[in-house]
Amino acid sequence: MKKYTSWIIIGILVVGIFAGMVWYSSQPGKYDEFATCIKDSGATFFGAFWCSHCQEQKALFGKSAKQLPYVECSTLDGQSQTEVCKQKKIEGYPTWEFKDGTRKSGKLKFADLASFTGCTFTQSK
Repeated sequence: MKKYTSWIIIGILVVGIFAGMVWYSSQPGKYDEFATCIKDSGATFFGAFWCSHCQEQKALFGKSAKQLPYVECSTLDGQSQTEVCKQKKIEGYPTWEFKDGTRKSGKLKFADLASFTGCTFTQSK
């Protein structure tokens, strides 16, 4: 009987952990509105999966990074650049391109992104 009780407890824990993960992933990110506004402004964030500065830029947005207008420039082997980034002549990462065609390289602060995109950034609680 103890054997079955242990399996039931383990099963309940697994289901509970899974349910918690599903709930957490369905919650909006802290900066969803700001990231969506950046995307809607016509900006594009060019980066590479192996680029530490790109990862830092995404980390600023936390869960909201999935809302960013991100374009992956690296091929899967990390040795070359995708065709779209070659055509755009992207030379470094991260590169932000804005609707008016201007570009800024490097990790940008929220205030700078707000200024370049016309989006309003408000520090949330």
